[in-house]
Amino acid sequence: MEKVTATEIPQKPVKKSAPRKPRNTRHKLALRALKPEDYPFVRDISEKVYQNVGGAWRQEQFLSMLAKFPEGQLCIEDKGRVIACALALIVNYDKYTDLHTYEKITDSGFITNHESDGDTLYGVDIFVDPEFRGLRLGRRLYDARKELCHSLNLKRIVAGGWMPGFPALADQMTPQAYIEQVKEKKIYDPVLTFQMANGFHVRKILTNYWPSIAQKANYAILLEWINIYYTEKEQLVGAAKSVVRVGVVQWQMRTVASVEEFLKQVEFFVDAVSGYKADFIVFPELFNAPLLAPYNKEKPSEAMRMLAAQTDKLREEFINLALAYNINIIAGSMPELREDQLYNVSLLCRRDGTWDQQDKIHLTPSEEDYWGFRGGNRLSVFQTDAGKIGILICYDVEFPELPRILADRGVNILFVPFSTDTKNAFLRVKHCAMARAVENECYVVISGNVGNLPNVENMDIQYAQSAVFTPSDISFPQDAMIAEAIPNTEMTLIADLNLNLLREIRTEGSVRNMRDRRHDLYRLQWLESETGDSRS
Repeated sequence: MEKVTATEIPQKPVKKSAPRKPRNTRHKLALRALKPEDYPFVRDISEKVYQNVGGAWRQEQFLSMLAKFPEGQLCIEDKGRVIACALALIVNYDKYTDLHTYEKITDSGFITNHESDGDTLYGVDIFVDPEFRGLRLGRRLYDARKELCHSLNLKRIVAGGWMPGFPALADQMTPQAYIEQVKEKKIYDPVLTFQMANGFHVRKILTNYWPSIAQKANYAILLEWINIYYTEKEQLVGAAKSVVRVGVVQWQMRTVASVEEFLKQVEFFVDAVSGYKADFIVFPELFNAPLLAPYNKEKPSEAMRMLAAQTDKLREEFINLALAYNINIIAGSMPELREDQLYNVSLLCRRDGTWDQQDKIHLTPSEEDYWGFRGGNRLSVFQTDAGKIGILICYDVEFPELPRILADRGVNILFVPFSTDTKNAFLRVKHCAMARAVENECYVVISGNVGNLPNVENMDIQYAQSAVFTPSDISFPQDAMIAEAIPNTEMTLIADLNLNLLREIRTEGSVRNMRDRRHDLYRLQWLESETGDSRS
């Protein structure tokens, strides 16, 4: 329920009395989106307003809302001090219908069920610092929501609210009669009168909408504002995809005479997979290791640095292939030298010509001691024309914190380029990847190297069985796997990933791992600053 209370709504003015003047007439009000550093204000105001109704918004809820739908979290500040807030999410309303609870439709205030392609702006909360009553801040926030609804071309705004005046009259009339009298202005209700004055109408009367609050005559009202400028959305070229096709390359390590020969083999797979109209193709970790052969007499760390000198050229070639074959390429991983530090990086080359990269964060002892790699400190969510994706390189998927952070930020598909030498090493990657798909209710795509590579130290033998993993529920394959390669054989996999099934499992699944987390007991926080901006 949108926790609109009487303390936030201007009370009915007494006739013949002068308007109450604000305590401080020198204000400088500004409407803007909330930022993470605004939390102390949000906490203090909500604690004042809701001290008897659940208390303040928790920081993990606040940060989750900002991560999921930043433009929907609004505030009014006065000389830099936040004094009023409006929180919201977007949903496909038909999934919930009118018979929903506040906890379900807001995901207990975390809005992890926010759908950017939904049709309804749903009010999570609106509250005003009691010290600033009389400035009609609630009206400003509602006007801002309407503007947001217009700009996003949403059908409606829906919010839940109480009827504060009804309990005193519950023995005399029904809720329906009470609402009619408020409409006719025979009764003044601090919440309902305000909402109707802002163009809202009562869509439905609800019981048990907010079970955690016990109240006499426990009725809630579902309020709706219709966007008369809404136009039906057409399915245009480039619209958000509900089914994403991925191609996985299980790459055979082979001796090559030159970079050109290596790229010729790469183009063969890009051409083949793009012929199936795939949205993505993913290659394994360090799949350009055959190019180390000419440096085999050098120290391993020096040889890897020499290989890194070719990465810029290879990146440009992959960008050109992505454009030419109209496919997003996850170019496994390659060494990159930055400020005299060596990193293991995965390149995302989009089919629109932009690119991004993800550093490997956790390093195995061999990578660190043998080649001199350094772990990265940035975890990125990448926006693509097929939705948000994440990339974790091999060992990183064995740390459940990283995929959980990515899932909290809206990632539905996680790509894992890997390179393992033995079956037990491979099984660590496989079992962890499968667990990440279950824990985070997402798809996990793993791509590995196979075969032998003479004359390249520390990369001479490979073992892999690439695959595409799913959550484990009725809507998905019984073994939680869409596709699996033959072990140690060069081949490709083509798989369709239905994103609508992920939305369904998160709200209606047999178990709901993301939703059922105990945020009252524990939380996960990324400590370093992070970016995921496109490069061009």
